[in-house]
Amino acid sequence: MKRTVFNEDHETFRKVVQDFLARDVQPHYEAWTEAGRVDKTVFHKAGEIGIPGLQIPEEYGGAGIESFKFNAVVAEELARSGVTLGGLALQTNVLLPYFLEYATEEQRRRWLPGMASGHIVGAIAMTEPGTGSDLAGMATTARRVGDNYVLNGAKTFITGGINCDLVVVVARTDKGADRRDGLSLLIVENGMPGYERGRNLTKLGLKAQDTAELSFTDVRVPVENLLGEEGKAFGYLGFNLPQERLSTAINAQASAETALDLTVEYVKERKAFGTTIGSFQNTKFELASCAIEIEAGRAMVDRALDELDEGTLTAADAAKAKVYCTELQSRVIDRCLQLHGGYGFMMEYPIARMYADARVTRIFAGTTEVCKSIVSKSLGL
Repeated sequence: MKRTVFNEDHETFRKVVQDFLARDVQPHYEAWTEAGRVDKTVFHKAGEIGIPGLQIPEEYGGAGIESFKFNAVVAEELARSGVTLGGLALQTNVLLPYFLEYATEEQRRRWLPGMASGHIVGAIAMTEPGTGSDLAGMATTARRVGDNYVLNGAKTFITGGINCDLVVVVARTDKGADRRDGLSLLIVENGMPGYERGRNLTKLGLKAQDTAELSFTDVRVPVENLLGEEGKAFGYLGFNLPQERLSTAINAQASAETALDLTVEYVKERKAFGTTIGSFQNTKFELASCAIEIEAGRAMVDRALDELDEGTLTAADAAKAKVYCTELQSRVIDRCLQLHGGYGFMMEYPIARMYADARVTRIFAGTTEVCKSIVSKSLGL
């Protein structure tokens, strides 16, 4: 079916992104995969074509684009190329909105120009070893002492935590009457005494995307590094969830589409029993089922993109898109790997890497179970 969500400007930008990935990312991706992280210079090159500054206002060096659809173009092309840009996508789709919404003018002048150019890349540290999705139960604390907060605690599964130049840490600054009260956002910069990176975690998939353990031991964070108001972080963390979950859905949807395209080409060439496996009825039916489900996912994502730009996308509807598209991604890639036979289990074939990379999408940005809880609440349950 014809897509109407993008216009000529989006498609022109898509070609720029494709050229960038072919020139500056794909030739190096195997080396980055082995190293467990991308080379930070790729962030600077991405800055040269405007990727990290898409939604940053012009006065701070960005393009000042309010629409999320250009971000969606980047997400789709990353998925179709089978690559990641480490923590850069997390910054543009997840972290940046916190700065745009809650940063003071001084903070904007201090950090946004570097973010727009790709010379500052940030991360956000929420998850702790003992809490998982239970943000209200976090144990990391920050005690006000004069003009500083003294930060203590540990975080894990932090996307971009090795390469980042700063990290927004969610910490408890006050106990409060409700366990969700008293959380604050503190910007911790590289070089602050007591801030340590642990190991770059070895993962099932997304091998080139650095994922770190972080620790904070009596880190003195200046009061001017408080993002937003003290004690309001729990509410802040919810405001960008629709965009965060939609970005995950977009990536998953494009990944499923790519898997189908790769597999259609493969079954046209691969022969068994004297004919191509694409001529078998089972192959036709399996790929036809994939194509039908993908079309439904595409309609959901495109509608959600329109609603996000209009400001009407609800948390429940974003959760629906996230659940449907990530589960679709897993189903489609599993079917496509099966049609590759033994070759599908070999890492030299893209479908094998896609299979490993896909598994985490049902976990991050809110697990499938968390998202279903949100949807059920919208039904009055």
